[in-house]
Amino acid sequence: MSAGKRAAMLMVPLIAFAIGGGFYTPQASVDRGNSDNSGSEPALSSLPPLPHWANDDLPDFSQYVDTTEKKAAFFSFLYPRIVLANSRILIERDYLDSLSDKATLTSKEYNWLAQQSERLRVDAKPGSEEQFSLLRKRLDVIPPSLILAQAANESAWGTSRFATEGNNLFGQWCFSKGCGLVPLGRAEGASHEVAKFSSPYRSVRAYIQNLNRHPTYQLLRDVRLKDRRNDTPLSGLELAEGLLGYSERGEEYIEEIRAMIHYNNLEFYDDNFRSVVSNLDPGSLEQLASTDAPNGLLPRQSSLNTDPAEG
Repeated sequence: MSAGKRAAMLMVPLIAFAIGGGFYTPQASVDRGNSDNSGSEPALSSLPPLPHWANDDLPDFSQYVDTTEKKAAFFSFLYPRIVLANSRILIERDYLDSLSDKATLTSKEYNWLAQQSERLRVDAKPGSEEQFSLLRKRLDVIPPSLILAQAANESAWGTSRFATEGNNLFGQWCFSKGCGLVPLGRAEGASHEVAKFSSPYRSVRAYIQNLNRHPTYQLLRDVRLKDRRNDTPLSGLELAEGLLGYSERGEEYIEEIRAMIHYNNLEFYDDNFRSVVSNLDPGSLEQLASTDAPNGLLPRQSSLNTDPAEG
């Protein structure tokens, strides 16, 4: 098959090809804090209730005999949950910006800032420019391509034990007894477990929160902030640079994630998400963040028409 024909196939998410990825448990990225590891959202009136499908369990991806079909099903299941999580973060980010423009804040607004600061581990004077600056750096989205590639890699395309029994797509750890699943190969004397989540959506939220607040991913946030300041589109390929501590395999792991993004043309999802949320007013974002059915957040077929050159 020519490169052009393969590119045409990869542009269509529902028939996306992908390379395999084993399950690797994060080492240096372990989040040892006990405060709010679920990725929960501080109360905000502009955040609509979560749609019912956000609570759905992971499908049985092992039922697929055809590898292509399995991977296509995995992407089409996960992408709407990424859009949901990121759109709700954008609502929170918009509210944060609105508070930064106010001369005085109410006690309710101070309380919201305090909750976000605790969740994202920001230590700064309440209402200060420093607090707003640090929160703006940490309260931000993660490109879909990076999430899709890591989820596929860490969960063996949704078939790992931690994915099927705990809705954990990213190998995240927890440290309270009974908080998750005990790894079969856990070293003697170790106390960590692999966290259990009530749904894959909660796993996505917790993963985004981990990247947004853990010291290990400071570089990822720095790269994202630089892109924001330069008005450059956020790229999963670029932000992957900040994943050095996600796996003990270091640079090899980063290159594997980038290879998965390239091979599957997952940047398509970055472009789609950027198009969906561009120039959306808060009301439209609220509608996006409460879509009734996940299929409503999948890329429209009209956006898939491509005519790549042969090569």
